[in-house]
Amino acid sequence: MSTATHRSPLTDWTVVVPVVALVALAFSWGRDLPTLAVALVALCLAGAILAAVHHAEVVAHRVGEPFGSLVLAVAVTVIEVALIVTLLADGGSKTSSLARDTVFAAVMITCNGIVGLSLLVGALRNRVAVFNAEGSGAALATVATLAVLSLVLPTFTTTKPGPEFSTAQLAFAATASLALYGLFVAVQTVRHRDYFLPVDTKRIRKEAAQAAAAAAAGEDDEHAEPPTARAALISLGLLLVALVAVVGNAKAVSPTIERGVADLGLPYAVVGVIIALLVLAPETLAAVRAARRDRVQTSLNLAYGSAIASIGLTIPAIALATIWLSGPLVLGLEPVHMVLLALTVVVSALTIVPGRATLLQGGVHIVLLAAYLFLAVSP
Repeated sequence: MSTATHRSPLTDWTVVVPVVALVALAFSWGRDLPTLAVALVALCLAGAILAAVHHAEVVAHRVGEPFGSLVLAVAVTVIEVALIVTLLADGGSKTSSLARDTVFAAVMITCNGIVGLSLLVGALRNRVAVFNAEGSGAALATVATLAVLSLVLPTFTTTKPGPEFSTAQLAFAATASLALYGLFVAVQTVRHRDYFLPVDTKRIRKEAAQAAAAAAAGEDDEHAEPPTARAALISLGLLLVALVAVVGNAKAVSPTIERGVADLGLPYAVVGVIIALLVLAPETLAAVRAARRDRVQTSLNLAYGSAIASIGLTIPAIALATIWLSGPLVLGLEPVHMVLLALTVVVSALTIVPGRATLLQGGVHIVLLAAYLFLAVSP
């Protein structure tokens, strides 16, 4: 990631907007909002998303890759988990499949939407998007394993009727998910960190021209001095504020979303899709901006890291939450979703293995996301 600017005066919009969004959250929390208030909260939500991307880039420029991608992925996922648990506690039996729907939506959005957009942007810039197959392949394998253990197996287990885990099975899935997530983070940040660093694809004859263009656009991230430790800490705090505002305001508008989904006669699973789209917006914007700067590996780190964190942290949290939450917890995917997951894994493997991708691979992933969204609306 880059940081075009890491000077953040107290009047800067990246400081003001998260605070305003947090104030809007405080006034809207737990209330039935009129249409105008929903529109204002949605505006604050959009501003908080843009601010989150900015502060994530500041922190990333300070700590470097792949730590920068990890900061944003984990921060968003932790707050997303809190949102899911809150909705489960408030929603009753109709939300029994909300965790499954939201987590699966996150997997499809990251592995197809974020990856597809990043490859399209990277290929448009350099004809071929180049990345580290070793790191991306390891991340994809982790996503596939976590998805099957947590979202596919419950459909086939027989200890408990329905697509649900028994208590022991859920405990195993939660432990395995957390262990795999911890192992992936250790490999990504310590043992094989070089597998997750951006590939330098710039040719010598283009360096001067590209550096001049980046400087003119205020995007000379490769040669800019990293922000100070104080500036990075301030941005880290504001990043957390912005993410709390993003997820909290998403929950504030969720009753309106639920009513709209019901009025249109759409399946309740669409609510999980919309929530995932909202909370993953900061990562999507950050990944596209990284791809524009010829850092497709950073984009893939964000995409697969978010998918891994979404499953690896959500399933253990949901397992703990079942101690006090009543009602069924449906985790098993339906057949059409299992087909889409299998196709996504196969296509992703074919995309990642060469370490290079063209517009075609990006387009294929976007089509897979479109198919998922269409079938969510019209199953």
